[in-house]
Amino acid sequence: MDLRFTPDETAFREEVRTFFHTQIPSEIRTKVSEGRPLTRDDYVASHRIIDAKGWAVPHWPIDHGGRDWTPVQRYIFMEELMQAAVPQPLQFNCFMVGPVIATFGNEAQKARFLPRIRRLDDWWCQGFSEPGAGSDLASLKTRAVRDGDHYVVDGQKTWTTLGQYADWIFCLVRTDPDVKKQAGISFLLIGMKSPGVSVRPIITIDGHHEVNEIFFDGVRVPVENLVGEENRGWDYAKFLLANERTGIARIGMSKERIARIKRLAKATPAGEGTMWEDLDFRSRLASVEIELKALEITQMRVVAAQATRDPSQPDPASSILKIKGTELQQATTELLLELAGPNALPARRDGLARNDLDSLFAWADAAMPTYLNHRKVSIYGGSNEIQHNVIAKAVLGL
Repeated sequence: MDLRFTPDETAFREEVRTFFHTQIPSEIRTKVSEGRPLTRDDYVASHRIIDAKGWAVPHWPIDHGGRDWTPVQRYIFMEELMQAAVPQPLQFNCFMVGPVIATFGNEAQKARFLPRIRRLDDWWCQGFSEPGAGSDLASLKTRAVRDGDHYVVDGQKTWTTLGQYADWIFCLVRTDPDVKKQAGISFLLIGMKSPGVSVRPIITIDGHHEVNEIFFDGVRVPVENLVGEENRGWDYAKFLLANERTGIARIGMSKERIARIKRLAKATPAGEGTMWEDLDFRSRLASVEIELKALEITQMRVVAAQATRDPSQPDPASSILKIKGTELQQATTELLLELAGPNALPARRDGLARNDLDSLFAWADAAMPTYLNHRKVSIYGGSNEIQHNVIAKAVLGL
């Protein structure tokens, strides 16, 4: 397999790189690079700039705003986006519910939802995990009972990322409790302003409000909001999660962070020199970079295989990318935290103390929240332990 880019692919890379560095506001890219929270307006502004270029959903069918790009071009696009520290087009819209509706939805659903999903006119969130159903997602208990032309939904979802901004939520609900647990699940689209929907914030260990609990109390959902067939939601969820796990590897993000660590290490004092002169630190950084290069080659193999693979069928190799990609994301945040040292200690919330860092360490206060936030990446999208089981069964045939 020739993993080198063709001249046309190299030219495409330059076009994409130039666009991201010149069109996305630098203040947004700085926030992403430093690991600082983005506002809703930041997400929307970046997304709409990319959509105006026609690049928000290049992996979608052309009829719905996609591009006639090869798998390699799509890979280059995401790689350059992350290396430029550009916010990804909203994942819940573009990489989760959008492809599910485009693949399994009916024509009325495609016409109603897909344009608004692509433009981010509607913000979507994910209703999968529950207090007793995370990695064992099929154990979910949120019920949807048919009542004429509606389903009545009762239950709870948790760890709903950015649900405080959402207009809609795509949910896995149990529509048949009397069959095998995977067989009685359906995929419903629920308006977040529907009577009976309530949102409760969860403040995470990094001190930020990113995730939420969502409660459904007798929420009436039109039957027309059922995607695909009733009780086939588990199949659609597997399709969605395979897309999520491939993206979770975020190789471009880790490459951007490694480049940043190198720049900071050369400016960070250590003894009579800098951290860049610390051979132990550089050895560990080099080990991470080598593993990242190996993962990049693995991802390119997966990309090459996509040309002949049925896009509606999940690729079990995405589990490999998910495991190693998230481990390397965590490793880079650990190195960044080590660089920050005691300057990463958080300021007190009561305002009685400040970090008062000079410009050399102005970045350091975000290192600890970034490190803490990235403890989750080996859990969401299906924990890494569960992914080992997927690999054993689907790849190794055990």
